[in-house]
Amino acid sequence: MAPTKTKDTLLGTLDLLILRVISHEPKHGYGIARRIEQISDNILNVQQGSLYPALHRLEKKAFIQSKWETGDSNKPIKMYSLTKDGARQLEEEIAHWKLASAAVNTVINEA
Repeated sequence: MAPTKTKDTLLGTLDLLILRVISHEPKHGYGIARRIEQISDNILNVQQGSLYPALHRLEKKAFIQSKWETGDSNKPIKMYSLTKDGARQLEEEIAHWKLASAAVNTVINEA
């Protein structure tokens, strides 16, 4: 049975996914959501109601920064990029995810 598209990302992983996506290059909110969807082969679907509060939370913690730029259609778009603190946080989040996912896999395989 093929996995079905989820309504949202796994609880607690959205910050990690956002930080990882913008670690490569700055992106606007919609671009972040679409990139997560694209990389996950359309398994993870980030809803605006989850994405924008997460972006504001990460910005408030100084893990990301934003700046207004002019988009392709000459409309202003808010671009998000990783800060140095955000890069450190990303490394911590990746380490935590690897540890947690290994533990979950152990339970699944042993149960």
